[in-house]
Amino acid sequence: MSQEIVIAIENLNHYWGKRSLRSQVLFNINLEIKSGEIVIMTGPSGSGKTTLLTLIGGLRSVQEGSLNVIGRELRGASHDKLVQVRRHIGYIFQSHNLLEFLTARQNVQMSVELHKELLDREARTKSEAMLQSVKLGDRVDYRPAELSGGQKQRVAIARALVSHPRLVLADEPTASLDSKSGRDAVELMQRLAKEQGCSILMVTHDSRILDIADRTIHMEDGRLLKEVLF
Repeated sequence: MSQEIVIAIENLNHYWGKRSLRSQVLFNINLEIKSGEIVIMTGPSGSGKTTLLTLIGGLRSVQEGSLNVIGRELRGASHDKLVQVRRHIGYIFQSHNLLEFLTARQNVQMSVELHKELLDREARTKSEAMLQSVKLGDRVDYRPAELSGGQKQRVAIARALVSHPRLVLADEPTASLDSKSGRDAVELMQRLAKEQGCSILMVTHDSRILDIADRTIHMEDGRLLKEVLF
């Protein structure tokens, strides 16, 4: 049985600025990612990796070309349609982006509560179970200031994956972590994503974690140059 295509990009171009200040930052991007795939995107700073990630995540408007995510075309999509797409995407950033005044469980539960059909009790139970799965069951009531860098990133991973998204987008998730914590974090993402059957697109400069990918893609000067299959 063929795998479902979660991301389908055709002839995507993107520009910054207007009129005489307009400059092109993405050039003729073509990419497909299937369900359950883990794809790592490498490339130098300023090459367009984060811009592409934010377009795929529905955080920026598509200007030219076709960008289809989980069966929905994002070019010309309304705000409501983009919100619906985002509910099926988990986001993990270089900075954990946790709310300091909330506990670990409350930070994770915020993601669950986007799905209004769940009762508060169910959302709480689901959040605590997810923290157990990232080995933070004894830290559910801790606030971010009481957690290490690696623990904060595990909370961020739990938040991204708690709602069983179809797609996870990760932007430099190991950049602020030491070697062991970074490795632990991506192996955790890999295990949970495979268990849930979701796809991961990860931007990284960290050559130590490339082996977790099914394939890597490389971007330079706004162009996807090559793929490396493992």
